[in-house]
Amino acid sequence: MTKTELLNKAARNGEERLLLARVLDKLELARRRNIPSHTGFLSPGERACVEALLAAAGHPRHLFFGGYEGAQRNICVFLPDWQEPEDFRTGGDCPVCALRASFPADGALTHRDFLGSVLGLGLDREKVGDLLVGEGACDLIVLEEIRDFLLLHLEQAGRVRLRLAPVALERLSPPPVQGKLIRDTVSSLRLDAVAASGFSLARSKAADLISSGRFQLNYRECVKPDRAVAQGDVISCWGLGKCVVQEVGGTSRKGRILLVLERYV
Repeated sequence: MTKTELLNKAARNGEERLLLARVLDKLELARRRNIPSHTGFLSPGERACVEALLAAAGHPRHLFFGGYEGAQRNICVFLPDWQEPEDFRTGGDCPVCALRASFPADGALTHRDFLGSVLGLGLDREKVGDLLVGEGACDLIVLEEIRDFLLLHLEQAGRVRLRLAPVALERLSPPPVQGKLIRDTVSSLRLDAVAASGFSLARSKAADLISSGRFQLNYRECVKPDRAVAQGDVISCWGLGKCVVQEVGGTSRKGRILLVLERYV
């Protein structure tokens, strides 16, 4: 397919088209110069959009990397023929690095405090990956190109003073994920039925929230309550968190479908 055909197939709106056009430029750079090339950090929704594009493009050699396993925000790296994924992650070409911002344990800083302080310095969101906030420290995953700028200028979050120092990616400390396993039955695998089960909502309430644009299916907005859901799908709702369809089982004696969901808050 041509670039225009790929964009027409994968982009659902003007914003996605602009994002995917930049991704295709990075892909072309890697192919033309036979060097690794990468995007900025992508949100889960942007990653899903890029994955759809790459599927349409024939799955060129690439990897997603966010500094640690399970990262929410990742860069997309296009690899030349001579480079393997592990060589990229551990070699000098990797553009992802981390800084640890230490602060008094009673500072009570949040993810919002750190993100606001970083973006308040005039940096683009795509330069910044996950912010791992723990007790007395926050690990900031960023592109190498802004590392020295942050070391020089990021002095506080909220009203709390920070001490910044580089930290190796293998020493990152992701906070534990809080999940709750839900075993339930549903009458069908419609999105509204599964969402109602996962978020403890009335089915009519779930349908209204979906129709109003509050829900995402696999990190892409879905406004159709009757959209089919499958095992492995991720359902997200603004303000409620997300749940993953871990298992779709058989049917109960009453003909209802057995489900295992994991909800994260």
